[in-house]
Amino acid sequence: MALLSQPRTVRRLSAVRDAPVLSDLGHPGAVSAEAGDDLAERLPDVAAVQSALDGADYLCDLDLASALFCAVRLPQPLLLEGEPGVGKTEAAKALAAALDTPLIRLQCYEGIDAAEALYEWNYPRQLLGIRLAEATGADVGEDQLFGRGYLIERPLLQAIEHPGPRPAVLLVDEVDRADDEFEAFLFELLAEASVTIPELGTLRAAHPPVVLLTSNRTRDLHDALKRRCLYHWIDYPDLERSVAIIRRRVPAASTTLAEHVAATVARLRALDVQKPPGVAEAINWVAVLAALGLDHLDAAAADQTLGTVLKYREDLDLARAEGLDRLVAGA
Repeated sequence: MALLSQPRTVRRLSAVRDAPVLSDLGHPGAVSAEAGDDLAERLPDVAAVQSALDGADYLCDLDLASALFCAVRLPQPLLLEGEPGVGKTEAAKALAAALDTPLIRLQCYEGIDAAEALYEWNYPRQLLGIRLAEATGADVGEDQLFGRGYLIERPLLQAIEHPGPRPAVLLVDEVDRADDEFEAFLFELLAEASVTIPELGTLRAAHPPVVLLTSNRTRDLHDALKRRCLYHWIDYPDLERSVAIIRRRVPAASTTLAEHVAATVARLRALDVQKPPGVAEAINWVAVLAALGLDHLDAAAADQTLGTVLKYREDLDLARAEGLDRLVAGA
């Protein structure tokens, strides 16, 4: 009987970042005819994408809608970059809602590896299986201990194994927080919609996921990863769109309050702050003011709630030194 001596967590973070790209601009996997027809019917053009996202309470411009349309219809991974709080993660959530398909999210962080991203073996259950076999006199081999019944699926494998009929939306969130080796680990998934598990072989997606990666640009991503993706930069929305987004997310707030906050956030963003406030902070600020029963923004209200929108003491001091009266002037 082959005994299990230790967990066999795969760490396939090999140095393949400079390996030839099998499909730099190709499709990571063929969408089935049935799924393709369904996607074409649901999102026939860019305008339909905008409308569907609007129905999911996400307001986007034509450029972002075009990028998402291509990511769905080609299909090809899409890398969304932008400052924190501009709506990158929300775009993935809204797209999943628009497609009426699951959102599978992998939150990246420093040190993430295959055990957290792809799969790991259920070591306690394997040990239990060994002890049960020993107690009953049964024979158990590695092919049994390392079968699907002992496999714990993590987000990447869940996306590959999604049964359909529509592809899942796979969100690889804040990929810039991971390291170069993890980027290289993603190449197979991005280029071929497949993953390799040594004990089981290469698994290819029957319904290749719609892959969205986000980055806050805390570091530069490798060119080899970017070659495998479409790219779109999400900028801060203009004042009109900011007001519309705030009103959509905080319907209880008045239009006047939304306008006041959107304009003030734009002024705060123009200061030399460590963490410029984004749309997410503007939404939170309006929600806080509305919860406090305030229907307008003045210097006193701004001072009372400034920590909602600025997250560093130095930024708070800078804003107050600039003069909150001036920052909310015209608001």
